[in-house]
Amino acid sequence: MTARAHRVRSIGALASRIVAALLGGYALAALCSVAVLALPISKPQAVLTGQLASFAVCASVVIWAFAAQSALRVWIGLAIFAALLAPLAWSAS
Repeated sequence: MTARAHRVRSIGALASRIVAALLGGYALAALCSVAVLALPISKPQAVLTGQLASFAVCASVVIWAFAAQSALRVWIGLAIFAALLAPLAWSAS
């Protein structure tokens, strides 16, 4: 592999991780904050819990996006967690 191809490949993987950290973190945090409304607690308490949990979820996704072995694993993990949270968020709305 030439040096140029290696550089393009590594920059692409880094860009993919950055996009996954930014957009994936935001998406999972939003899903989590809405999914908490499905819990059997009062609505004001659920909103507060969802807001606090969203910060932890977003920070965790950013850390995980750069700690994972590959960008593909990050995207697969984000899709799995989103698929798990989506029915809860859907039922809460």
